[in-house]
Amino acid sequence: MTSQDSAEVIRLLSMRLYALNDLALTLKHIHWNVVGPHFIAVHEMLDPQVEQVRCMIDDTAERISTLGGIPRGTSGALVAERTWQDYSVGRAEAIEHLGALDLVYAKIIEEHRAAVRATDEPDRVSQDMLIEQLRSLELFQWFVRAHLESSGGTLSTADAGSEREAAAQAAEQARKQP
Repeated sequence: MTSQDSAEVIRLLSMRLYALNDLALTLKHIHWNVVGPHFIAVHEMLDPQVEQVRCMIDDTAERISTLGGIPRGTSGALVAERTWQDYSVGRAEAIEHLGALDLVYAKIIEEHRAAVRATDEPDRVSQDMLIEQLRSLELFQWFVRAHLESSGGTLSTADAGSEREAAAQAAEQARKQP
């Protein structure tokens, strides 16, 4: 791998590191702030996701180091470098958090897929790691979406443009169900 390719892969992986660190924090935030009749199901669903995301974080940081980069795992680096806003839902019903979390997962998966495409030529090892991470991230999103989909496959948050909008749409759909 050329030094130019390595620098670009390190940049891509650093952004994935920030996104995964943010995801782990967001999952714990939801874990601590979920309420309502489905509290325990969501509360307990999230801890294994946090554990796996933390493993992804470690793998990504170690890959950055392997390529000669410096993984920056501080909150200051995350906030300075990220291109997204903080998770916007506080204490809320389980369905509201799941609606918002679906959008969080969708964005992370989209950006991971872009990183997979970008690493195809210069670094298949990093690409393989990202693909493995996608396998879990997509599974976690499926767990979330199972709460938001009708039996006909309609997603209650399909038209949402923001986390708060997704939370409101998911809550509205839940109120309509018998």
